[in-house]
Amino acid sequence: MKQPSMKVMRWMLPLCLVASVAEAQLYKSVGPDGKVTYSDTPPVNQKIVETKSLSPSQDVTNFPYELKLAASKNPVVLYTTTNCKPCVDGKSFLKSAGVPFAEKSVKSNADTDKLKQISGDIELPFLTVGNNKLHGFNQSEWKAAISNAGYPESNRLPATYSYPQPESLAPVAKPDPAPPKPVVTPTPAPVKKPENDNGFRF
Repeated sequence: MKQPSMKVMRWMLPLCLVASVAEAQLYKSVGPDGKVTYSDTPPVNQKIVETKSLSPSQDVTNFPYELKLAASKNPVVLYTTTNCKPCVDGKSFLKSAGVPFAEKSVKSNADTDKLKQISGDIELPFLTVGNNKLHGFNQSEWKAAISNAGYPESNRLPATYSYPQPESLAPVAKPDPAPPKPVVTPTPAPVKKPENDNGFRF
């Protein structure tokens, strides 16, 4: 069998790396005591009821190779809340650095409980870069984290890229719509004939 040339192998290796990259996952499980737990690692001896990807929802196919590899291998998720200046500063920093990220909004008690499960704290902003967790906004720490995760030093995002809208961390499940009520057509009442009706009409 003919062996591939070194030139072909150099092209194949990056493709294999991209194909083998796994996205970060968030696991929702229920323990024997009925307690719901959220974790970024598969739970042991607990029933998994939901699994979600933590990677950015935007398509990365048009990203430059270095950025595509970093976003696939170490997706970035930013957890924010309203009236939070550090959250605004952190978001601005990520955008200026050209880092694609998914934003999770923490507003309700359910959001806060889920944040505690994920981060072990309620400090915001909270940032995950792959498996790396950072509490609070510290520009030097965030810059080091995204650099270590392989993100380019300069903004390489395509000009057409738009960041996804923030999503609730613990969205309220919508109830199933009620089935439509059957349409009942009323039966017309029988027409009574006059007592002296002989059938003639004038």
